[in-house]
Amino acid sequence: MNELSDTQPVEHLLRVADLPTRKPTQFDLRPNGPELKSLAKALGITEVRKLRLLGRLSPQGKSDWRLEAMLGATVVQPCILTLAPVVTRIDEPVTRIFMSTLPDFEAESIEETPEDDSIEQLGNHIDIGLVMQEALTLALPLYPKVADAKLEESAFTEPGKQAMSDEEARPFAGLAALRDKLQKDS
Repeated sequence: MNELSDTQPVEHLLRVADLPTRKPTQFDLRPNGPELKSLAKALGITEVRKLRLLGRLSPQGKSDWRLEAMLGATVVQPCILTLAPVVTRIDEPVTRIFMSTLPDFEAESIEETPEDDSIEQLGNHIDIGLVMQEALTLALPLYPKVADAKLEESAFTEPGKQAMSDEEARPFAGLAALRDKLQKDS
């Protein structure tokens, strides 16, 4: 393995020319402590406590490869409301298809592009570490939250003016008050 980089802390290259073409290649990637720290920094999270990618790379057709694996991780992120640490366990299946020739995606609009995001261009090497980092990035909770955390009411305004409350900001709050007043008058 090379020195750790800020953008890709875990590298595990498999040279395609060296892979057996008649049977799957098994792998079990478990980054060490410095790699986990570097990965947490690259992902912008507090900590990656455990990380494992266990799977196999199988030949598919004459020149394509299929990666099937299970990602297991324990990560720590700050709560979006309190900044308290939130520990999350991640167990996700990972599938990638490395194709020597990509299908021709000539879509005229975004709606017509294929939904399969597991297809990648096959190069001279397959980087299992990069696949692991991408899968972990996609599996991270977008809004980690401590179980009992609540967003308290906040008021922001210019100095010297009274802030509008959350209740006053609701579009139909005034209509409800008007309805109540009309009912009282009749």
